[in-house]
Amino acid sequence: MSRIGRMPITIPAGVDVKLDGQHITVKGPKGTLEMDAHSRMTVKIDGSVITVERPSDEKSDRALHGLTRSLINNMVVGVSEGFKKNLEINGVGYKATKQGKKVVFNLGYSHPIELEEPAGITIDVPAQNQVIVSGADKQLVGETAAKIRSFRLPDPYKGKGIKYDTEHLIIKEGKTGAKK
Repeated sequence: MSRIGRMPITIPAGVDVKLDGQHITVKGPKGTLEMDAHSRMTVKIDGSVITVERPSDEKSDRALHGLTRSLINNMVVGVSEGFKKNLEINGVGYKATKQGKKVVFNLGYSHPIELEEPAGITIDVPAQNQVIVSGADKQLVGETAAKIRSFRLPDPYKGKGIKYDTEHLIIKEGKTGAKK
């Protein structure tokens, strides 16, 4: 049996979970998230505990079991606590500034890059070289952070670019001039 799939999900105080067939709606202080569970999975709510069950031990059912449980757990955690990703901008003249709902990045290109905040996502710029992406939907937070990072990927030779704060860059050694 799946170790992740069989773990129960406890519903914290202030979070409301509704189950309508396979459609799951989770409401909390950080927002509302919805999802349709796979038709082969059985989702049950007993008081303040959600359990996910599978019909058989087939490989596809085992995979869907853990996936469904993780997605529901991420929804519950997202609406109660939220998710966030921290990004660092390294490089001379590289910076980010917030203008209303837009974030403007100056990353050494001939033009600034403007990014509109997606619905349900908050982008904060506490300093010129720091960007914090936060929201209730884990997938959307990660996707937005990856999009920001893709504007200027970290350079392995100089360390310039946008990277996650937990990311460790290994700086490569440049060419050495071989003399004859």
